[in-house]
Amino acid sequence: MLFPWKKKKELPKQSVAAAAGGRIIPLSQVKDEAFAQKMLGDGVAIVPDDDYIVAPCRGKITMLYPTLHAFGLTTEDGLEMLIHIGIDTVALGGKGFKAFVAQGDEVEAGDRIIRIDLYRIQNEGYDSTVMTLFPSADNYVLRIVREGYAQKGATIVVTYESRQGDGI
Repeated sequence: MLFPWKKKKELPKQSVAAAAGGRIIPLSQVKDEAFAQKMLGDGVAIVPDDDYIVAPCRGKITMLYPTLHAFGLTTEDGLEMLIHIGIDTVALGGKGFKAFVAQGDEVEAGDRIIRIDLYRIQNEGYDSTVMTLFPSADNYVLRIVREGYAQKGATIVVTYESRQGDGI
């Protein structure tokens, strides 16, 4: 461990931390209808205040878009999530994004996943809101934080439990 005093805190089971630090806003306020109307699933939206997007929990990177504007993560107990960085940022073609992981990597809450050039994204007229979405969470009950301030990798923004009650 490089900095022992910066030890990552273990998250409680069945919880998801913020993938970005910043102001939490309701998904309904995201300036894109697909996200605002939950077409890609319910979730949490954060207006980021720095350049690092981190793993929101322990899991496996199941998808990493070549443009690095989004990635998929699946928890050990099967909850799938999509972390989408910005609105229409796919048009940047990966410019202003740097990945620290590859598809298939196992990650812990707080691990750096992608560095964004927040200044560039905003200067080029893109909305930088980061969404953590749960597109196939029908088998789960989600409790989602809709406002406040989040510290990336630490502030719990979603808790969940199985609808089957099998104690995942």
